[in-house]
Amino acid sequence: MKKLKKDLQAVKKEINVLIKKTESLLKAVDKLEKPESVKKAKAKPAKVKAVKKAPVKKAAPANAVDIVLSIINQSKKGVNSETLMQKTGYERKKISNLVYKLTKQGKIKTVAKGFYVKA
Repeated sequence: MKKLKKDLQAVKKEINVLIKKTESLLKAVDKLEKPESVKKAKAKPAKVKAVKKAPVKKAAPANAVDIVLSIINQSKKGVNSETLMQKTGYERKKISNLVYKLTKQGKIKTVAKGFYVKA
């Protein structure tokens, strides 16, 4: 009986040693897997950034007619063509064409030659 007991204790010690070795191997495998998962995690956001939509613009650039109309509408007493040329940076010909379109649409009125007010 004593010999059986000693044999069982020896087997128990060997099993404990094997358990410790397997635990250390599992930890080593976990350490090896973690850097790969981190690399994969970093790779995924990079793909998301590449697929990411462009940020929404605050305001699309208004067309020339809208710019001239807004300048005329903001003035209480009206605007002359020189002021429109200074504020927009457009040439006289373009200003006259834009004013023509706006008067035909009924959005502005011509008070005097080269002087415009909102309708």
